[in-house]
Amino acid sequence: MASLEAKLQAATSTYTKLENDYARAVESRQRLDAQKTENEGVKKELANLTDSNSVFKLVGPILMKQDQSEARHNVDKRLEWIAGEITRVEASLKDLETKVESKRMEIVHLQGQFQQQQQASGAAPIAA
Repeated sequence: MASLEAKLQAATSTYTKLENDYARAVESRQRLDAQKTENEGVKKELANLTDSNSVFKLVGPILMKQDQSEARHNVDKRLEWIAGEITRVEASLKDLETKVESKRMEIVHLQGQFQQQQQASGAAPIAA
């Protein structure tokens, strides 16, 4: 009985860790969505500029003039990176979802066994 209880506690601990990992991955995905939206807005603003407009980049406490084509290139590269990260995080989320569900089923199975074992050990002294 102690062995089954230890297995149940270990599975519950693993399940909790998996849920925390999943929550962190969801937060990461949300952050990436926000970054993507922000960078898409910057890309639209850059598309509306004329050649006479100036673009500045914030470097620490200083605004430095930046070439428009370089700014567009940087935003495009950032969007590519974000898209790659979103793909990676979504794959991680799918994997974690599978692991969480598997662990949940294992816990349900172990709980059922544990309850049966408790009923069997509890019923024996009463019947005697």
